[in-house]
Amino acid sequence: MKLESVKSDITVIGGGLAGVCAAVAAARLGQTVSLVNNRPVLGGNSSSEVRVWVCGATAHGTQRFARETGIMGEMFVENQFRNPDGNPYLWDLVVLETVRAEPNITLFLNTDVHEVEADGAEEERVIKSVTGWMMGSERRIRFESDIYIDCTGDGLAGFLAGAKYRIGREARDEYNEDWAPETPDDITLGSTLLFYTKEADRPVKFIPPSFAKDITQTTIPMKRVIRSGDSGCHYWWIEWGGELDTVHQNERIRDELWSVIYGIWDYIKNSGNFDAERMTLEWVGSIPGKREYRRFIGDYMLNQNDIIKQEPFADRIAFGGWSIDLHPPQGMYSTESGSKHLFSDGIYHIPFRSLYSSNVSNLLFAGRDISATHVAFGTTRVMATCAVIGEAAGSGAALCVQKGISPRALHRDHMNDLQQTMLRQDASIIGIAADDPYDLAKSARITASSTMTQVALKDSSYKHPLDKDLGILFPVNPSLESVELLVDAAKSATLEAELWHTGKGENYVPKQMVTSASVTVSEGDGQWVKLDLAWKPDAACNAFLIIKANESIAVHGSDHAMTGVLCFEKGPKPIVSTLLEDRQPDQPVVQWSMRNWNRRPLCLQVTPNTEAYAAAAVTDGYIRPFAGPHSWMSEPMSSGKPEWLQLEWAEEQSIAEVHVTFNDDVNEDLINLHHHRTTFEAIPELVRAYRIEALIGEEWVTVAEEKHNHKRKKVHKLSRSVTSRTIRLWIDETNGGPRAEVAEIRVYAL
Repeated sequence: MKLESVKSDITVIGGGLAGVCAAVAAARLGQTVSLVNNRPVLGGNSSSEVRVWVCGATAHGTQRFARETGIMGEMFVENQFRNPDGNPYLWDLVVLETVRAEPNITLFLNTDVHEVEADGAEEERVIKSVTGWMMGSERRIRFESDIYIDCTGDGLAGFLAGAKYRIGREARDEYNEDWAPETPDDITLGSTLLFYTKEADRPVKFIPPSFAKDITQTTIPMKRVIRSGDSGCHYWWIEWGGELDTVHQNERIRDELWSVIYGIWDYIKNSGNFDAERMTLEWVGSIPGKREYRRFIGDYMLNQNDIIKQEPFADRIAFGGWSIDLHPPQGMYSTESGSKHLFSDGIYHIPFRSLYSSNVSNLLFAGRDISATHVAFGTTRVMATCAVIGEAAGSGAALCVQKGISPRALHRDHMNDLQQTMLRQDASIIGIAADDPYDLAKSARITASSTMTQVALKDSSYKHPLDKDLGILFPVNPSLESVELLVDAAKSATLEAELWHTGKGENYVPKQMVTSASVTVSEGDGQWVKLDLAWKPDAACNAFLIIKANESIAVHGSDHAMTGVLCFEKGPKPIVSTLLEDRQPDQPVVQWSMRNWNRRPLCLQVTPNTEAYAAAAVTDGYIRPFAGPHSWMSEPMSSGKPEWLQLEWAEEQSIAEVHVTFNDDVNEDLINLHHHRTTFEAIPELVRAYRIEALIGEEWVTVAEEKHNHKRKKVHKLSRSVTSRTIRLWIDETNGGPRAEVAEIRVYAL
C-alpha cells in the first residue's frame, strides 16, 4: 500500500456534474483543484454507468429561454455537436474532456473518500484533510486544502466533518409548505435502475432469472406505463427504497430493482401482450441512481415558497426551472401516480447561502445535498441544476481562497464580486446585469452594419386551424401600436385577441392583462388582419398576445424562427393531484405549451419598429433573454455579404483580450442521451465563421479568426496587445440561421 499526500487550493469530493462544474469553475479562476471521484467515470447519474437524462431548468421544453449556460451549457452544446444520437459513452468523453482541458485540475478516479479530519467546536468546525482509498492501485491519499466542496450527493464528506444535515421530510408548519406532510418523517425519494433494449435481426428468447419478480402479481402493470419500444429513462418510475435508508440499504434496494427489471422484461417478452419477438436486452444498470439522502443545513434553507414565488434573492447565484417533482414513498409499488409536479411561472433563483455549511467554516456543497427542504429539493435535485449550483460553489471557493476568507464572509462582504465573476464566465444569474469596471467595451460606441428593426415573419409555410387559443410572445421596446396576423376565413368571422404582460422579466406566460382588440375578418384566404393594441410599458418587456379560438379561422405560420418570438397553444388546466380537490394550483407554463411550436412561429407584423435587437445590446450587461432578447441581430444576411459590429473609443486603448458571446438559443431544449433527437448538430443561430479586426493606424489588422465555430462563448487572448481606437467583429457565416446574432462583447487590457 502506498501512502500519499496531495495539497491543492480546493478539494472537490464527487465527480458528478455538480463536482465537475465546481472543479472546472475554480480551476478557470486560477486555483489548483483536486477532483476526487469514487467511480471510474465522471458524470454521476448521467454517466454510462447509470444513464439518467441530464434534466434542468428547461423541464423538457416546459420552461422558456431556460437552458443553462456556463460550464453545463458548454457541455450541452458540445455534446449536441459531437453526439447527436445520445451515445452514453460519448457523453462520458464530453464530461471527461471538459475536466482534462483544465491544467489546474488533478483528477483522482476510483478514489473513495471515507475519512475526514476536522476539529473545532460543534458550531465552528474546520476541515483539515480528507482521505481516500484508490481502488485497484492500493494508494491511500490524503488531500489537504483551504476549501472543500462536498458534491458526493449523499453528503458523506460533510457528514464525517460534523456538518449539520437533515434526512427526510420536514413538517408542513416548519416552512409553511403546502406539499410537506403534517408531521416530519425520514422518508426520502427512492432509487432507480435503468435498462436498454435493442432490435435484433432474428427472434431472441428470454429465460428470466430465478429472482425475477412476477409483476402481474403487483400493481405495476395497472399503474405504470409499459411499452415494448421504451427503454432507458422512460422507465424512471422503476423506483424503490424511499421508506428505507437509501445508503445503508443500498444493496437491498439494488436487488429489488433488479428483480423488477427482469420481471418487466419477462412480461414484455413472454406474456404475449407485446410485439417483442426480436427484441433483446442490451444493457442493465448495476448502480442504483439515488435521488435523495442527506441535505446539509446552510445559512438559508431554500423552501417551496421561494420556488413558487420565484424569490429574487440578492445573493442569487444559480437558477432552476424543473417542477417540484415528488414521488410516492412506495415507488413502483404505489397505487398513486409515479410523480406529481408543481411548476412556478418561470425559472426560480437559488441563493449562495444555501451552498455553504452553517457550522463548518471551510465547507461548501453542491448538487442534491444543498441546503433545501425536501419539497424544494424536489426541483433542485435534477442534474443540470446541480451543475450550475456546482459552478457557483466552485467560483465561490476560488474567491474564498484568493481573499483568504470563509464562504460566509464571502457572502457578507463580496457577493457582488462573486456574481460579476460568474457573469464574466458566462454563468447565468437571471436578472442581474454584468458591470465589470475593467471591461473596455462598456465605454465604447457601438455601431453595426445593419440591425433588425421590425418584429415580422411574413413567409407562410403552413396553416393551422384556430381550434384553440393560441399565444404569441414577442418583445416590446419601447412601445406597441398594432399586430397584424396572416389568416384564412371560411366565412365572415370575428378575430379576438388579448394583450398580456408576463409580469416578471424571467417569465413567459400571460400574467397581467393590458388591453384587448377584435376585428371582423371577411371570407377569404391569405388576409393580413390588423389588431390595434396600443401599449407603452414602463420599460422594455415581452408581450403575450392571446388569439382566441374561432373554428371559422385558420392562421398562417412560418418555419423560420426569430429570436425573441415564441408561440404556444392553450391546453386544459393541469391537475396536480386528485387529492387537492378545489386547491388545484395554477400552472400556466404547463397550460400554455410550446411543444408543438418550437421554431414554428405564427406569421405576424408588429408596429412600430423595435429597438429590441439594437447593437447596444452587446454591452448592456445581459447575456441571455430577460424581459427581451438582449442580443444584437442583423437584418437577413445576403449571400457572401458579411455583417459587422464595431466598437469605437474616444481614445486609443490597449487591447489584450476579446470575449464574444454568441446567441445559442437557450430556448432550445438539448439533452445528453436519448429523450429526443434534435435535428441539427450546431445551434443554427450560432455564428460559424467570424473575424476580429483592429484599426491600427490606417490599416485594419485581423487579430483573431474562427471558421468552424459551434460554441456560445469564445475568449480570444491576443498573442500580443494591440493599441487601437476601433475594433470590428465581422460575421461571415452562421450555422444555418438567417441573421448574425451576438449577445455580448467584452474587451480587456489584461
